[in-house]
Amino acid sequence: METAPKPPSSASEPILCRVTSWYYRRMGILAGLFLIFGLMFLHDGVRGYPQELAIAQKKEWFMKEFLPSFEAAKKEGRLAQWMEDAKAKDMPTGVDGDSPRWKTYAAKNGWKEEPKLYSEREIAEQFHWAYGCFAGVLIVGILVLLNRHKVLRGEADHWVTPEGVQIRYTDVFRVDKRKWEHKGFAYAWYRTPGGAEKRAVFDDLKYGGADKVLERLLASFSGELIEKVSESESAESTSTEVEK
Repeated sequence: METAPKPPSSASEPILCRVTSWYYRRMGILAGLFLIFGLMFLHDGVRGYPQELAIAQKKEWFMKEFLPSFEAAKKEGRLAQWMEDAKAKDMPTGVDGDSPRWKTYAAKNGWKEEPKLYSEREIAEQFHWAYGCFAGVLIVGILVLLNRHKVLRGEADHWVTPEGVQIRYTDVFRVDKRKWEHKGFAYAWYRTPGGAEKRAVFDDLKYGGADKVLERLLASFSGELIEKVSESESAESTSTEVEK
């Protein structure tokens, strides 16, 4: 978690928790990953897959037409002429009368020995994934713009969520801190003036100083507090139950 801002000198002074640099770094990394994967998918759609498809089609021709033509020429006694024609086209001619090998021809050209025969659908899918990733970059950018001015505000008797909802501390009846230690999350359930039960979130990683607002809430809290039970406490409790 980032270092929280200096606590207010008085419990009545407001606590302003702004979006942390950690949040912006995380969103920047996420946008970067979307961009990298999008470019990779785009490359596969534009060049990667079509090029491998062309090689696969070349291999298919090599195995179904070129090699049979060698065997036919050898059988008909015109192998010498066939070899001259093959050399003129920069095609392999085999060694010591053996048939040409695709493996040797592929290695000479820097091709895969087992290229995949991609379908048009598989190539089109690469563009779909690329566009999806680029949309992810756009969404991340929009989220950053929407969040950059948000503030979690703690007052003397209430707090205001980043979405602008005002919640009185006395309306809270349950607080869950089980994810606070490792993830910086805490949840507070409260009752609205109309009697409905809702949940608010404290995110100390996203809003620097959210822990101070949570402390202010807990200072006047008398409801159900859910916290993570340590292993030693759990073992001690189990031991006590066995003795009973």
